[in-house]
Amino acid sequence: MDAELERRYQNVRAAMAEHDLDALIVSGSEYSGFEGSVTYLSGFQIVHRYAYVVVPAEGEPQIVFPTEARYVGEHGTAQLEQVFHDRPGEQIAHTGRDRGWRRVGVYGLDYIMTVRDFRALEGLDLVPFDAEFDLARAVKSDAELESVRESVRINEDGFETFRDAYEPGKTAAEVMAPAEELFVERGCGRLTMNMVLIGPEFGIAKKETTLGDFVLPSLEVAGPGMHWVEVSRAIGKVPAEVEPMVEAYAEYHDAARTAMRDGATAHDVHRAVAKGFSDRGYHLGHVTGHSIGMTMIEHPRVGEGMDTVLRSGMVLSMHPHAIASDGRACLYMQDTWLVTDDGGEPLSRLPMQVF
Repeated sequence: MDAELERRYQNVRAAMAEHDLDALIVSGSEYSGFEGSVTYLSGFQIVHRYAYVVVPAEGEPQIVFPTEARYVGEHGTAQLEQVFHDRPGEQIAHTGRDRGWRRVGVYGLDYIMTVRDFRALEGLDLVPFDAEFDLARAVKSDAELESVRESVRINEDGFETFRDAYEPGKTAAEVMAPAEELFVERGCGRLTMNMVLIGPEFGIAKKETTLGDFVLPSLEVAGPGMHWVEVSRAIGKVPAEVEPMVEAYAEYHDAARTAMRDGATAHDVHRAVAKGFSDRGYHLGHVTGHSIGMTMIEHPRVGEGMDTVLRSGMVLSMHPHAIASDGRACLYMQDTWLVTDDGGEPLSRLPMQVF
């Protein structure tokens, strides 16, 4: 296990101790953007099916795979002991009984763990541990930040490729295709989730979708280090009803530079960046922002009532989704930020403007 992985285990085990856990099960599946929890604690990227990293409070961790799929990814990249079992939950339950585990945290209990594995763990006190796990990994190391910055550079280049390909009348598919090609060439592999907004709704970039004079791409990628980022800007001729939203976006960007500082809460940041939108009467759809890392969406969320205290070294994806009162006009642009002692640092070099 390398030094970076050891650091991660120290942080996660500190969170486990704080919550009196005997063990932690970290679930991951091939669902795009949500395989990263397993990568974070093993170095292994899920390509097919699912896996669990099992972390005892004391002793060596394991990564457990279903036997029905001997290939779940590049197994040589895993830095842990690998175990295959017909029913991984039974293997984990057997280990827990042998070691006398009682209270076991589970990352992915509601959304990732399979039903058959959940049933096999009956008798253990299973504790949802999504937020706690995410907060334990929220502050990034220098090595992680370099991976984040590389992902941002790739994301920026993909946006510029999308912009170069865009012309009104082209299909969303033919404009997105060269950006996706760049992402694969630069090492993202399958770790992309890229769409265009059709009105206020997100949509796959289909060949049946013809782009007009104004387009809102949504670009999310993870580079070779497998850290997700989001960077995009609106492109084209700004409709008159969207112009005040553009002004509010500029105000959000300025506000985040001050508000997104060590010691502020996620609620504080939300209020600061949302003010320009709410003052103009806009509704914010989706979520204002969230922590981002090897999983596409991590805790804490940036929103109303979210009292998590931000710390220097956290990375946040911000994308206020401004929607007019008629539910038709909208503006959506993405940026990835670093929390520092003095305020937010946008990691993209792209100005906050419509291109």
